Amino acid sequence: MAERLEKILMIGCGNMAGAMLDGWLAAGLDPARFTVVEPGAKALPAGIERDRSVPPSGVFDAILLGVKPQMLGDVAPQVAPLAGEGTTLLSLLAGVELETLAARFPAARGHVRVMPNLAVALGKSPVALAERGLDDGGRAEVLALMEPLGAPEWVGEAEFDLVTALTGSGPAFVFRFIDALAAGAAELGLPREQAGRMALAMVEGAAALAAASPHSPGELADRVASPGGMTREGLDVLDADKVLERLLTETLRAARDRGAELAAAARG
Repeated sequence: MAERLEKILMIGCGNMAGAMLDGWLAAGLDPARFTVVEPGAKALPAGIERDRSVPPSGVFDAILLGVKPQMLGDVAPQVAPLAGEGTTLLSLLAGVELETLAARFPAARGHVRVMPNLAVALGKSPVALAERGLDDGGRAEVLALMEPLGAPEWVGEAEFDLVTALTGSGPAFVFRFIDALAAGAAELGLPREQAGRMALAMVEGAAALAAASPHSPGELADRVASPGGMTREGLDVLDADKVLERLLTETLRAARDRGAELAAAARG
């Protein structure tokens, strides 16, 4: 058994797959390990081998599917002959379940759903992983490949849509929150561009502090808020009737349930 997934074929190099490639290269992985099938005009990093179509033959330790989920039916017949017993099939396809991947690529060594977010380019993303068919060695190889991208964790597939909503879609929700903070400050009189800069810098610092602190984010919020002070007055608005918690629960529920809809469509 190989000690690592050495030769990697990437099918598609859009926003997410491209960010992963950037993260791997920034972490020092050899560009020669990657072959990218990208028919478009998108520029690829130096040293990356590009194919305009799926190669008819080749030996790869891992194949990463980075196309749109609705393209699986077209791509699978071309890729399946390359996904043999020595190949781990990695999928970024939202909503496409392990059972579907196993049916499309029956000869593969194992099948792994992968859900990062765009912070993989900085090595700062949680990476959710769910697998079928891998032994302990295969799981260790996948973890080793994903570790330069951030914080990979195995999760049960039953929770995968929820984890995707939290960690994959989550940055968009945080970006919206930052924008809303800036919009609120602008509504109350701060120049809009200045409000945007300050809101972004505040969130960046707060996230770094939370990551470095032994205290939970909830505890940190209470530590910032003095009784009867400005911060406590603002927190009372967010905490009233758990309005913020309920809003975010419904946000995650909507994103999670859409994942289930995508899965049903992929099975059909």
